[in-house]
Amino acid sequence: MSTDAVTPLRRRMIEDMNARKLCVGTQRGHIHSCKRFAAFLNRSPDTATTEDIRRFQLHLAEAGVSICNRNRIMTGLRFLLRVTLRRLDLAGEIYHIREPQKIPLVMSRTRRGGCWLSPATLRSARCSVSAMAAVCAPASWSG
Repeated sequence: MSTDAVTPLRRRMIEDMNARKLCVGTQRGHIHSCKRFAAFLNRSPDTATTEDIRRFQLHLAEAGVSICNRNRIMTGLRFLLRVTLRRLDLAGEIYHIREPQKIPLVMSRTRRGGCWLSPATLRSARCSVSAMAAVCAPASWSG
């Protein structure tokens, strides 16, 4: 990544990322995240407080930024705070959000479990229904 005409803080962050062999795309993303935070603060990120971190995370949520992008932005900011600035107190204020698990609308064959029998293995659909009722019925239903 080019280090021409950059602030000393950005240069130091780029050196830290190069020392850790982060790829160019990751470096670009981290720098962009820190630029976004600095634009939110209207000052250098090295002057941030815990309240600034909290307000920025709320700002991202209210702006409708997706969970994936919020986590990506906060990862770049965490690198700056933890590695470059060594501000562990501020890095500890950053939280990541778990993406809600999406339940499939239709179950795949592997998720059907023991009660589902394939009609191809039975003589007809009627046999399939009877067999399924026999397999899935509780013991108290038997006569």
